[in-house]
Amino acid sequence: MNGTTTRADARDLVPDADCDAFVRDIYDRYGPLLVRYATRLLDGDWHKGEDIFQETAARAWKHARFLGTRSESLRPWLFTVTRNLVIDHQRARRVRPLELLPVEELDASEDSTASTLTSHVVWQALGELNEQQRTVIRLMYYLECSVTQAAEHLGIPAGTVKSRAFYATRALRKVLAEQGIVGV
Repeated sequence: MNGTTTRADARDLVPDADCDAFVRDIYDRYGPLLVRYATRLLDGDWHKGEDIFQETAARAWKHARFLGTRSESLRPWLFTVTRNLVIDHQRARRVRPLELLPVEELDASEDSTASTLTSHVVWQALGELNEQQRTVIRLMYYLECSVTQAAEHLGIPAGTVKSRAFYATRALRKVLAEQGIVGV
């Protein structure tokens, strides 16, 4: 390609002033489809699916002048970018796996006194659980990992993660009840 645009290419360019309308159109026409697609590729992680869509929309905005408004070429481009972003996310997760935060690194400085005491009691109760139970609770409830993410991190099946989470929360309730914490 010699760097010049032909009349057909120029007709498909989106003027700078129309870039905002172009992105709004992407959100309206393709947003729900792309979020569902990304979520499905991410094993149900809806929030990450929304993040992937936002990045897709940002890339479309950067290339708006050259993408044009022809939906027959835009739709495949958006789905390809979404799939590539999901693949990039999954590769990054394998390279940089989750690390557990030590208890000392959690910031309770903004908690009220009551919630700080509650957090302290819960952390003490967690100390009474076995390592597998503590790990699954930290991953799923403090780091907010999905079952799939926790399973990948631990290298165990998702069903095992669910089972450990069930028994861990049950054991935690029992420990808290023994300490006299009511309503757990």
